[in-house]
Amino acid sequence: MRFGIFYEHQLPRPWEPGAEHRLLKDALEQIELADRLGYDYVWEVEHHFLEEYSHSSAPEVFLGAVSKRTRQIRIGHGIVLLPVNFNHPARVAERIATLDLISDGRVEFGTGESSSEMELHGFHVDRAEKREQWAEALDAITRMFVEEPFAGYEGRWLRMPPRNVVPKPYQRPHPPLWVACSRRETIHLAATRGIGALSFSFIEPEAARQWVDDYYATIASEHCVPAGFAVNPQVAVITPFMCHPDEATAIDRGLDGGHFFGYSLGHYYVYGAHTPGVTSIWDEFQERRSQFGFDRELAARQGQALAARMQEQMGSLRGAIGTPDQIRRFLRGYEEAGVDQVIFVSQAGRNRHEHICESLELFAREVMPEFKERHGAAEARKREHLEPAIEAALARREPARTAPADVVVVAAGGQT
Repeated sequence: MRFGIFYEHQLPRPWEPGAEHRLLKDALEQIELADRLGYDYVWEVEHHFLEEYSHSSAPEVFLGAVSKRTRQIRIGHGIVLLPVNFNHPARVAERIATLDLISDGRVEFGTGESSSEMELHGFHVDRAEKREQWAEALDAITRMFVEEPFAGYEGRWLRMPPRNVVPKPYQRPHPPLWVACSRRETIHLAATRGIGALSFSFIEPEAARQWVDDYYATIASEHCVPAGFAVNPQVAVITPFMCHPDEATAIDRGLDGGHFFGYSLGHYYVYGAHTPGVTSIWDEFQERRSQFGFDRELAARQGQALAARMQEQMGSLRGAIGTPDQIRRFLRGYEEAGVDQVIFVSQAGRNRHEHICESLELFAREVMPEFKERHGAAEARKREHLEPAIEAALARREPARTAPADVVVVAAGGQT
């Protein structure tokens, strides 16, 4: 099992002068540290207009900075929004390929649709059509990576003439593909498309086992028709994280941040009413957290929130917050369930930069080595087992196309 770190760039109100500048600089320092310590992935979201929950609207810029401050860590878009009003597919292909080149082939290309009304309505994306837009854009983008020139597209949402979309990625045929998943059916969808499942639900190891079993059974079946030109069989789960030798200190440093992460997510995606520039989610969180399942004492005592309304949405809300031994036992459950990667959320709520760095260091020193030691052999066995199924799946995928040879674009704008 491998380990990643995750960034929403959360910034609860009130905002002091320079707060966003400090937020981004601290995140870069944390990632640089994680790279030196041997963490495997960093994931950065794309969100728009989600005050306090996520000040991360230009991940391609931030991850470009990450690429120049790190050497080993994989650089993950977790995720790029693909409905065309968010991002034109050609622009996505160009940005991903450029980042892949300057990072020497370290990009992981996560994709998604968004489900927050704040974003969808802000960009005039129809909720009923966003899944089809995602699928069409992903098909076009992967073709842009491999077709030279891109043979053009005549879809429902994307119409584009043949053009050579440059540059091409460093990784061939393209960076590993992922999709954001919040429910079991989306993880199943990921398997039918042969792409990695980025589960952004806080789920316990036992629930993860069911999702993983279905995912790999589907990858190995005739139902898997890859969305790209390579298969990326991986399941990743996300969990709150704060490691300290003393349990009470770990809880004090990390639990409120993990709970604010869950509460603010629910605010935008489930139950909130928001006035842009006015609503203080942090104040609402302080007043209403218990009624939505974010009771501090209960989570500290039992390791998860029990409120029925949020159980399905949030699942594990203590997660990997505790001592090295507690976190080790928790993570072994994911390992036994077949999870390929656990992604830690430390930058949440008002968690402090120095505490995040101390936590990353302690985990890397006392917990990570045993999982790293076991990973190589387990990954080799998995790949050997899946190799025939992956070969069969790729044979079902429509191949790259050849553009018409008679397309000529003249400087005045005419085309023949």
